[in-house]
Amino acid sequence: MRNQSNSLTSLALQKFRKNFWGVFSLIIIGFIGLVSVFAYVFAPDASKNANQMHLSIHSKSPGFKVEILTIPSGIETNQNFFTKVFFGKENTDTEIPIQSYLVKDGVLNYVEYASDGLQGLEKQVSLIKFPDKKYQNHIDNRSFIFGTDKYGRDYLSRILIGSRISFFIGFVAVFISLIVGLLMGSLAGYYGGKIDAFIMWIINITWSIPTLLLVIAITLALGKGFWQVFIAVGLTMWVEVARVVRGQIISTKEMQYVTAARALGYNDYRIITKHILPNIFGPLIVISAANFAAAILIESGLSFLGIGAQPPMASWGAMIKDHYNYIILGKPYLALIPGLCIMLLVMAFMLVGNAMRDALDVKT
Repeated sequence: MRNQSNSLTSLALQKFRKNFWGVFSLIIIGFIGLVSVFAYVFAPDASKNANQMHLSIHSKSPGFKVEILTIPSGIETNQNFFTKVFFGKENTDTEIPIQSYLVKDGVLNYVEYASDGLQGLEKQVSLIKFPDKKYQNHIDNRSFIFGTDKYGRDYLSRILIGSRISFFIGFVAVFISLIVGLLMGSLAGYYGGKIDAFIMWIINITWSIPTLLLVIAITLALGKGFWQVFIAVGLTMWVEVARVVRGQIISTKEMQYVTAARALGYNDYRIITKHILPNIFGPLIVISAANFAAAILIESGLSFLGIGAQPPMASWGAMIKDHYNYIILGKPYLALIPGLCIMLLVMAFMLVGNAMRDALDVKT
């Protein structure tokens, strides 16, 4: 039996490898996952939530360059390497976009950046503010690959860090939906009768409520926040899992190996977990891939409505909300870039799900 199982698994993997779009999409998902985990390593602005604002350079086009003067605050944050890599650096220094500067009599005179050909304010700072008076180490020519948002934050950094929410909400939501769906579907399909009728009644009621409205209700009950959205999305996606599990168990529980397990005296828990569920993982894998995509879209919709991840936390849906009016103001990329990122990730999960469905289909 084990050899046959391994053989079926290897055949499914071979069929999956032959599906170009499935493999290509899996690579994209892996790349986005790597970027989301180490977002602060790749982001040009490694401050927490990439929230370093420069209002004088707001809404600049991709490729914009400017000199940035960093004035040290002298405050020590005492952050360790782990928190800097995974949660961002607590930046207490002052960053100022400048047009020009001049050092004279131990004082750094600089002109603040001003757009539209205007002349910026002239200010000065003592060289004592800089360690060993080496001001040159605190002036750098910074390039904004994706430009800046309406608050003057580096847009590429916000996109990279915003991938965390869209990517990980899929895992958390699918995990929650699998736990609840497997439990409810297993009980309904295996025992039947009144238990099945009661669980199906709950499923039908939950199914009849629009998903977005149900998520909004749960989010408002739990409160606005990062984890509340994850839990709310997961609690609305278990219904489809439960229906699939119920149907699969109803058709599987009369199989000879289940009858043999009952004859050997195994309890119901072992029969369900050790004999039935491992044989119905194929449809579950496919539906989980679809739920990944659905969770990403739901979170993006919630963030667009303002009840998802809260500012200053970066989120692709919230970035679209903040900049959708720029579409008619001549800067549509501010809304299109996060929209294309959502589309790419959702499409990748859907193509992987389709490839898995084809690979696990015994008829082909």
